[in-house]
Amino acid sequence: MRPLPVLAEGRLEQGFSETKPAYNQAEAITEANRCLYCEDAPCIKACPTGIDIPTFIRKIATENTTGAARTILRENLLGYSCARVCPVEVLCAGACVYNAWERPPIQIGRLQRFATETTLSQTPMSSLFARKPSTGKRVALIGSGPASIAAAGLLAMEGHKAVIFERKSVPGGLNTLGIAPYKLKGNDALQEIQWIMDLGDIELRCGVEITQDDNDHSATKVSAQSLLRDFDAVFLGLGLGADSRLGALDEDGPGVYGAVELIEKIKSDPAFSLTHVSHAIVVGGGNTAIDIAHELALLGVSDVSMVYRRGTQDMSAYEHELDYGRKHGVRVMANRVVTGFVRDADNKLIGAQIARAENGRAVEGTEETVAAQIAAIAIGQSRATELATRFEGVTLDSKGRVVVDPITHRTGNARVWAGGDCVNGGKEVVNAAQEAKLAVRDMLNALAAS
Repeated sequence: MRPLPVLAEGRLEQGFSETKPAYNQAEAITEANRCLYCEDAPCIKACPTGIDIPTFIRKIATENTTGAARTILRENLLGYSCARVCPVEVLCAGACVYNAWERPPIQIGRLQRFATETTLSQTPMSSLFARKPSTGKRVALIGSGPASIAAAGLLAMEGHKAVIFERKSVPGGLNTLGIAPYKLKGNDALQEIQWIMDLGDIELRCGVEITQDDNDHSATKVSAQSLLRDFDAVFLGLGLGADSRLGALDEDGPGVYGAVELIEKIKSDPAFSLTHVSHAIVVGGGNTAIDIAHELALLGVSDVSMVYRRGTQDMSAYEHELDYGRKHGVRVMANRVVTGFVRDADNKLIGAQIARAENGRAVEGTEETVAAQIAAIAIGQSRATELATRFEGVTLDSKGRVVVDPITHRTGNARVWAGGDCVNGGKEVVNAAQEAKLAVRDMLNALAAS
């Protein structure tokens, strides 16, 4: 198997420390022994993939780490990355019965990481599950983000060949290039992909675009029509598109980035530096906004302000993420709107014009200039789902999401399924893993019948 690409040395993300370091065995066993192994465990119900959490924790407590990992990965092939990036505070750990007693909940994420990381660093994932003989069936997967990677692994275990087509030169989508590096670094995400590719016949083709023209064929282009001809099924695991823009005065130019674009630079570009930056502005109040604000603060930017057009109670960012960001110096400027940016004679960003807001709109005459050498716009992303409509019968809803049957995740084309951000609009990695599982379950029935 050809090794996956690795990210270059010298990236800013390499300077981050982990917020939740890995447990050693003694720490994991001690924490596992706190679990009450609830019969009607609320933590299972809170997990989108339905992992049997009490069972895997009990196996850690009895030093059956491999069994714990198998229990996790049976329900969620992305159990390693989800252990590190899931907002467990509002999912499994948030549902732990200890919370009602005002006691610290079981550290489910850190236990899950211990089980999966310990096992997979020593044991191939393929040895944990029986692989079925080859069926001769082939499935094309568009995009190499979490949904496609999970789907490819599940298909490979069933004996089908999975071919993943990725536009970028590095696979992994959100997990590799978009997750805050204090949660998961890019090369760790690539390691998980390598583990999953060990499950069976999985081929990864990076640098390939899906085109409209059926006659446009090359090593870097393939048409939707040819995929439907050459493969028995197609899975659409498309991510979100480019960062949305404010449309503010002097927004275009150096120093103003989309938040996702800036996170990717921190994670992948060794030439990117913040040595000149002492003040930063982040526009938005969601989880991407607090992620990039927190990253900038941890990278040594002395003044990082989140500017949000409504009150803090209206912010969609998780409260625990906001609290953690504030702990490291992130300042929230609520009921404020950025109306423009200020540049010097050389077009370098030196500040932002910020006005007081009422009902999300700027109040005329209240502008002030705030210093900033860098700004990140985190007000959402465009949809990259127009590509999906190149497959006959696939449609989008009013928000640009691929329309699927919620049970089967099959689209309007009987041979095309979809999952992940292109369907749910941008939820967690664990949601992508579950949607991939639902889609593959139905796909397997269809392939068996064909």
